[in-house]
Parts: sequence; C-alpha cells; structure tokens
Amino acid sequence: MINKFTGEVYKIYTQLQEKNARELRERKKLIHSTIPTYAQYEKEISNLSISLVNLTISNDKNKINEINKIKEKILTLREKKYELLVANGYPADFLEEKYNCPLCKDTGFIKTTRCKCFKKHLTKLYYENSNIKSLLSDGNFKNFKLQYFSNKSTGDSKRSPQSNMQDILEKVGLYINNFETTNDNLLFYGRPGTGKSFMSQCIAKELLDKGFLVVYRTASDLIEDLRDIRFNKDNNLYDLIFNCDLLIIDDLGSEGSNEFITTELFNLINKKLLSKSKMLINTNLSLSEISTSYSSRITSRLMGDFKLFKFYGDDLRIKLNLNRKNL
Repeated sequence: MINKFTGEVYKIYTQLQEKNARELRERKKLIHSTIPTYAQYEKEISNLSISLVNLTISNDKNKINEINKIKEKILTLREKKYELLVANGYPADFLEEKYNCPLCKDTGFIKTTRCKCFKKHLTKLYYENSNIKSLLSDGNFKNFKLQYFSNKSTGDSKRSPQSNMQDILEKVGLYINNFETTNDNLLFYGRPGTGKSFMSQCIAKELLDKGFLVVYRTASDLIEDLRDIRFNKDNNLYDLIFNCDLLIIDDLGSEGSNEFITTELFNLINKKLLSKSKMLINTNLSLSEISTSYSSRITSRLMGDFKLFKFYGDDLRIKLNLNRKNL
C-alpha cells in the first residue's frame, strides 16, 4: 500500500508530462497555422543544426569560421522567431514548455533528491488514506486554545489542567520536530473530554503535512481491520496498518473483549514495538483500569514501552457546548 502511494505519485508526474507535451504540440500547431514564416524559420534552424553537426565532425581544417557563421545564423533566426511571436500578440515564451513546478520541471526530482512538490502529492494521498481528512479541518493546532483548560488545581492534582496541558504541548512539539529520529510511542489517558482525541488529531495533521504517513483508527475500527487482515488476507491493509509512520489508535477500551481481540491487539502492539514502528494510543481508561481490562502482556507493553501522558480537567465537550448555547 505504501509503495502504491509512491507509484501513484509517479503516475501523476507521467500524466503532467504528457499533458505538458500535448499542450505544447497544440500551441505549435496554432502558430504554424497562423504564422507560416515561423515554421519556415524553424525549418531553416533545423537544417543549419544538421549542417553544424556534420561540420563539427568533419576533418575540414578551416571549419572554425564556418561553424561560428552557422551559430550566428541560428541565433539570428531564433531572435526573429521571438520577434514574430511578440509582433503577432503572443508572449515570447509561448512555445516553451510550461511546468506546474518549475523547480523539477514536473519530474518530481531535482537531480536525485525528491522535489518539495513530490512531498505535496504524497501528503495528499496520505490524507486520503489516514481516515481523518474531515476531522483535520478542525482538529489542528490553529484551533487549539490553551485557555479552554482551567488554571485552577482540582482534586489530587498539584498542577492545574492548563499547566499540565502546557507541559504536554511542549513535549508533543519536541516529538513532532524529532519524529524522524525518535522511536517513542505515546499513551494519552484520562477522563472523556479532556483533549486526548483532539491532541491526537493535531499531531496527525502536523506529521501528515511534513510528509509522514499517519493512519488514524478508532479501536473498534482497528479490530475490524485486523479481522480483514487475518481472515481475508488483505495484504494492502496489513501494509498500511503495520508499516505506516504512525498508527493512532483512538479510544482504546471501546473495542470490546474476546479471545480474538485480545490476541490480535497484543500481536499488533508487539509487532510494531519490535519493528520500531511508532504508535499513539489514547484511552478514557485510567492506568489501573488498563491493568484490569487487558492481559498482563498488553498492560506491560503499554506501561513499559509508551510515554505516558495524563489528561485531566473539565469535560471540554460539555464546557464548549454550554458556552455556545449561552452566546
């Protein structure tokens, strides 16, 4: 699946090149039909170029002067071509190939390095397959408001929800900036409505925009994916889930519980940890509830191989909804 995305981008460039060539042919056809002299100049240049090549490889000892004369004639004819275009109301570059990206000339590469436009095409495909394209119009850091979180400490927490969230923001920022070199996995846990899913979406948006493949699944949807992989041998889906740059599992604990779910969930987490394929998991369960809800093998990996971030405070969904009603 991932290689398929790259293949799809190559197809885009092939289509662009074909489109550019087709449009150039159409422009040339137009000029040749409306300005016959232009076609005559092109023919003369072609004949002179052949003569230039033949003269260059000949043994004529006096060829230097003749070569320079031919080059001068070709240059003069080219200038006349441009003058003809402008005199007839066309821009001087009318018969030059037009590119969507002038940097790579619609090849996708500058020498051996991928052009930034390649990344844009790839990111667009990643968005389409991330499962959260519609969510990211709202779920991004531009809409993240720290002031939504209370600045007053509540319960057993020594820090206010706002101070806690500020700390999480700073650590998440470092995670995003160092994503390519880090092997960290993240576990967001806490009561519903405390910002876990929104923060996950913000991270997904930032990484997708950087050109990483982020796959976002609810825990229940992920189980269905694993079922397709196991029973329908869906290799493309396997590649997407197991080899993406970041797998985000939203709302762990909502997927139900049976032998299949327990086995497949463990296998997924274990395989991705062994292959250093990064994960971000968020759950409404507390750490003690995770311990009682999952097998010791799953709990051990979640507690021992993930960086833990506790989210707490008021239910922001309820708070924001009440604020909207009071406007």
